[in-house]
Amino acid sequence: MELTLLGTGAPPGLPRPDCPCAVCARSLGPRARAATALLVDGALLLDLTPGAALAAARSGHSLVGVRQVLLTHPHDGPAVDVPAGLPTAGRVPDGRELTLISGHRVRAVAMDSPGTGYEVVSADGERLLYLPPGGAAAGLNGNGLQPYDMVVADVTGRPDGLARLRATGAVGPTTEVIAVHLDHDVPTGPELERRLAAAGARTVPDGTTLYVGEYHELPDVPRRTLVTGGARSGKSVEAERRLEAFPEVLYVATSGTREGDPEWSERVGLHRERRPASWRTAETCELVPLLAADGPALLIDCLSLWLTDAMDRVGAWDDATWAAGGRAALRERTAALVAAVRATRRTVVAVTNEVGSGVVPATAAGRRFRDELGRLNAAFAEECEEVLLVAAGQALVLRG
Repeated sequence: MELTLLGTGAPPGLPRPDCPCAVCARSLGPRARAATALLVDGALLLDLTPGAALAAARSGHSLVGVRQVLLTHPHDGPAVDVPAGLPTAGRVPDGRELTLISGHRVRAVAMDSPGTGYEVVSADGERLLYLPPGGAAAGLNGNGLQPYDMVVADVTGRPDGLARLRATGAVGPTTEVIAVHLDHDVPTGPELERRLAAAGARTVPDGTTLYVGEYHELPDVPRRTLVTGGARSGKSVEAERRLEAFPEVLYVATSGTREGDPEWSERVGLHRERRPASWRTAETCELVPLLAADGPALLIDCLSLWLTDAMDRVGAWDDATWAAGGRAALRERTAALVAAVRATRRTVVAVTNEVGSGVVPATAAGRRFRDELGRLNAAFAEECEEVLLVAAGQALVLRG
């Protein structure tokens, strides 16, 4: 099945008309994107957008062979000029199936928001799923569902939709996931590619032709990732973003509870509100058993609080206790954690803090914590396929 993406942007296009934002300012030339529209084998057009005929011509195709035009979502704004010879565009009721003269079978898929998704099966059996902007499939279940060869969807706007598809088996290890409906709320260029790769997806320029079912090397999703940065740098948001498209995640909070500290409770509450409702939470510093066990992806937030707990347990804050055996006891604990990260089979994203770049702590205990966290970060990072430094909300790739 030949699939040509006539556009890959959000309905207003990218850059948006008259928008002064930085992403729109950078979305020029090859980074510009027209509203998303798909041409399937020259016979089926999914979403009719302004300039579709010109976009097809630029990609070396024509719309003269199109026998069916289907819309996925309400199209706002001025009416679109329908190129001469195209059939009238319409939407198919949820669950209904069409068989086209070209041999394609098209089934309308129910969504959780206004719009319609389409499953397209070619005469040779290749299977494509195309979903509208801002939508996630609502009627799929895991009973015998076979993975699609390709999914084209709003990955950046609805990562939870991709997580649902993975949970039901609609997206499997060999499914190629293409992100479309791209808007100015996500950085363009290498940062966009990095974020999509973390979700096991990629994007392509307008006019690209893909072949559904053809082997393509899929993005390599790192199994172990360390995200470091300063206070309020955005490191926790970055870590959470990396697992948004996973069907199941265990959030490991090492902070515990602090009675009588309303400011801390507010921080914890904000973190919980950001996380998908499907994620589970475990409040514990016992990381080694979790890393050794099988289970869903782990998000550990954070290592600096784990170290605080570890230093509490060995009496490392007291100079005499530290010298008498606290140092050795702490090194034993950190070595066990690093070994567990090396051996784990789970997907792990861990958050930590950078505390060695500022003012030198005034106390020996403070300097001890700074030094031990630096050592822990370095050892933990050595066991990770990807290491990110977050500064001012921007993720810098140190490894991976």
